[in-house]
Amino acid sequence: MNEKALRLGTRRSRLAMAQSGQVAEAVSRVTGRPVELVEITTYGDVSREQLAQIGGTGVFVTALRDALLKGEVDFAVHSLKDLPTTQPEELVVAAVPVREDPRDVIVARDALKFTDLPSGARIGTGSPRRMAQLNAYARSHGLDIATVPIRGNVDTRIGYVRSGELDAVVLAAAGLNRIGRGDEVTDFLSVDTVLPAPGQGALAIECTAGNADLVAALAELDDPFTRVAVTAERSLLAALEAGCSAPVGALADLLADGQIVKEMRLRGVVGTTDGTRMVQLSTTGPVPETHDRAMALGRELAAEMLAQGAAGLMGERAH
Repeated sequence: MNEKALRLGTRRSRLAMAQSGQVAEAVSRVTGRPVELVEITTYGDVSREQLAQIGGTGVFVTALRDALLKGEVDFAVHSLKDLPTTQPEELVVAAVPVREDPRDVIVARDALKFTDLPSGARIGTGSPRRMAQLNAYARSHGLDIATVPIRGNVDTRIGYVRSGELDAVVLAAAGLNRIGRGDEVTDFLSVDTVLPAPGQGALAIECTAGNADLVAALAELDDPFTRVAVTAERSLLAALEAGCSAPVGALADLLADGQIVKEMRLRGVVGTTDGTRMVQLSTTGPVPETHDRAMALGRELAAEMLAQGAAGLMGERAH
């Protein structure tokens, strides 16, 4: 490999810069080349609108992909949950590194746990998926909560709690861990309570399909188990045609017997944002050996969910 620096395209947010910096170090290790970060502003970063209104998936990705296709950067790092489920032919996800904690967490006032929040507690989240599941959980456990739509970066969101405007906010564990603020979490939401977004906690390292040397070098950072899990989750999402407007949660976890991974369980949930109607199913089977098997697993579970009435919940947009 020559010594010319590889250019890594990244969003400018503190979280994006943190995770891109971590990937840059790893890529530098496997290629022996320096990596420089190229900051790119995306529509999702500048728009003030609610994510569900501006089209959700793709708003953070398009500008990075344009830079890749124009040759302005050599590769890009995305949060996998931001990637649209259809992959452009000219681009390839060369690596999906080992996944961070996929769970959602709350940061609440007075270090409260979710179940200790007072009656009428105001919980901020910009995600219809989180709203649907929190409201459904509260409803089934006799808790009285109000979900409040918010957006903004981590500081902005936690600021609502610190200022007393909200009792709690919901965030992704992975994001807080990556920026070194995991100690602010007051409660981890069990995946039995809130299933994460498909691909949550995982990163995608993308480059042009024609750059065979780089594709091969980046592939060293790929974690096959993470890849097969997120492939199944995203296949479920695509089959439900969910996009960001419908609250879909999905998680594939690997069930191990000691050190040997035996099976994979895929869970999916979809519901109305008020939590009144939910379809939640799971399937367990052998770990998919191929991309096609992982895709099929997601499609099969989605088909079962649609048969149980998921389609009727899909049209709802978050307001």
